[in-house]
Amino acid sequence: MELAKVGVLLRDEEQDYPLQEITQLFGRHGIELVELEWEEDPPTDLDLVMAMGGDGTALKALDLCPRCPVLAINYGTVGFLTAGDRADLESILTRLLKGEFLVSERITLECEYPSGRVRAVNEVMVRTYNRLMFIDVSVDDIEIRTIRGDGVVVGAPTGSTGFLLSAGAPIVMPDVRCLVLDGINEYNFSSRAIILPPEARIRLHINPQTKDNKVYLTVDGRPHGDLCPGDDILIRKADTPARLIYFDRSYFFHNLSSRLNW
Repeated sequence: MELAKVGVLLRDEEQDYPLQEITQLFGRHGIELVELEWEEDPPTDLDLVMAMGGDGTALKALDLCPRCPVLAINYGTVGFLTAGDRADLESILTRLLKGEFLVSERITLECEYPSGRVRAVNEVMVRTYNRLMFIDVSVDDIEIRTIRGDGVVVGAPTGSTGFLLSAGAPIVMPDVRCLVLDGINEYNFSSRAIILPPEARIRLHINPQTKDNKVYLTVDGRPHGDLCPGDDILIRKADTPARLIYFDRSYFFHNLSSRLNW
């Protein structure tokens, strides 16, 4: 991978980011560094994006630049998606410039709902906040079951260390090609997460029995509008994968052991 222009997305303005030093280092190698804004369109000719923050910053970078590889450096608290911590920045940049890295391609999700379409790297969540909801779940046009609870989450393998982790779903290695479907606080103790093939087409129908007229659609932790009983949400594998930069093939297990205190 040739690097001519690299974007950098910062978590916030409160931390001490060595942008001047990085700019000078990249400049000696003929690479331009461009600071990106969270709510503005990025340049279209970026070769790579550095996300300096936690997983939220990495997800935002993947959303802003869906076809661009992202190098996430942990300036946050958890950082399952990051390639290293801020203390490792010097060695990370050295190995990046030497080309000593690998690119992890991850399945992403496409979510189609009544008012639009959106891509998810981690998960798509449909839920209420106060009252019981009923969601009819179909896979490839075959009705599977009705979930009664606070909602439903459909995740890619990358999302298994996101909300799905707190929901008790299995941890899935990122190179496993599958989708994960789980209920949120179900009123059924026999319920379990379901692992589906990547080609599966999942339809979530908000059953009119739902007790709350306001249902929320959340994608990668960000709200994407309101839904209501009777609406359908279609979820499938997206055409554009997420691409994350790493430097060690054991990065996934290293992050698990360090973040979960294994």
